[in-house]
Amino acid sequence: MTSSDLTVGIVGLGFGRAHIPGFQLAGCCVVALSQRNETAARAVADQYGVPQVYARWEEMIDKARPDIVVIATPPVLHKAIALRAFEAGAHVLCEKPLAMSRDEGRAMVEAAERFKRVAMTGFNWRFPPALQELHARIGTLGRPFHVNCRWLGSRYADESAAATWRLDRAQAGLGAMGDMGVHLVDLVRWNVGEFTRVCAQAGMAYPGRTLPSVAKPADAEDFCSVVGELASGAQVTLMVSRAARGANETTFEVYGARGALRCVIDRQKPRWWIGELAIAGESGAIAPITPPGAPPDSVGEGDPLEVIGKATIAPLVTRLLEGIRTGTTPSPSLADGLHAQAVLDAVSESLERGGWAAVSSVSS
Repeated sequence: MTSSDLTVGIVGLGFGRAHIPGFQLAGCCVVALSQRNETAARAVADQYGVPQVYARWEEMIDKARPDIVVIATPPVLHKAIALRAFEAGAHVLCEKPLAMSRDEGRAMVEAAERFKRVAMTGFNWRFPPALQELHARIGTLGRPFHVNCRWLGSRYADESAAATWRLDRAQAGLGAMGDMGVHLVDLVRWNVGEFTRVCAQAGMAYPGRTLPSVAKPADAEDFCSVVGELASGAQVTLMVSRAARGANETTFEVYGARGALRCVIDRQKPRWWIGELAIAGESGAIAPITPPGAPPDSVGEGDPLEVIGKATIAPLVTRLLEGIRTGTTPSPSLADGLHAQAVLDAVSESLERGGWAAVSSVSS
């Protein structure tokens, strides 16, 4: 089976719209979209040449019968959609955070195994060339001492910015940590190892915001700082904010016994999707290097969501398609999402009761 034989259905068209050009660039046929606002969904479908639109995701899965289901809804719906998709015989690409809790995430992983489906988590920020090269060089650093990460955005920096489900813990689970910080958690795990404990503090930029449709105040954090410890003994600092006026960048730094690596992705710069990488050895200052494997300039065509789809989601989709072809589940797998969810659960515990919280084993 070639990629052009595989059909795709996408549930949720906020960030989910980025998946359409990502899958199309990888050669798949996106056949169905689902969103509660069917009129808005039809407009998106017409834009990208997608033939079918459904207001209810259950109907999309049952009638369109896509080979691959993309879940890009609020996290509160992830488990239900995934279980229905697996039962229908579909493979799944689920956006992050994986679920509302570790237990929900585990149920999703177990269902994928039970139905023998390939299932991945949407950790698309592994794929800029600079981060790929950082990962390839991580072994040159020796024993890691500390890791410094930050993810800054300005979506809710202005008090007049419209509130969405992302500000509602009942739908999102966490705020900035679930929205952005989970990518940093994944990058740490992928490159440096597992978290053992965390200590977090967080805040809201404008607590008086009212959530749409539910007539209650927003309750999900806009910024969060986390100190963590890894199984190796390395220390980690994470800083995330979606109220950082004027900022739109990600920084990932690792310092070890034999060197250091620093990656910066500034989404306000031209060709940001490549990333900026710098390296230091045992006896030299940190200096920039050019990461190999830069995608063509054509990935930069379109609006910001289309660029993210073509530059960062398409490479993830390529791995998904290879997994379907070979019958294996590539990383970032649903299990990777579950491990990250365990860290988020510990962050929630720390925020609720204060102090350090242990990161529970996903098998316990």
